[in-house]
Amino acid sequence: MDSLEQIISIQREYISILAENHPKVITDDKEELLSKLCTAIIHEACELQNLTNWKWWKNSRKEFDIIKAREELIDIMHFVIHAAIVLDMDANDVLQEYIKKNNINRARQYNGY
Repeated sequence: MDSLEQIISIQREYISILAENHPKVITDDKEELLSKLCTAIIHEACELQNLTNWKWWKNSRKEFDIIKAREELIDIMHFVIHAAIVLDMDANDVLQEYIKKNNINRARQYNGY
């Protein structure tokens, strides 16, 4: 089992626990669940951003906490992997979609995007 397969497997187990403890959160309505996951991803991304000195107008600068930043990044990944599972994606699907989109992004850069 490769790393991404292992991550997806661990997330599937966690979803089962979550479904037991919070049955109203884990719904069969894929659109509703994806919407909830998108909200979570957005908020976790904001938490990650808040660790940076993104307020360019402020004179006071805080020290960047890479440990907390890694934790927030993993929180984002947690919800992204959950969304992939909701969309019936396995590790190979994630890889193939990633490659496809990466090729599009590369072509855009070569074409002055």
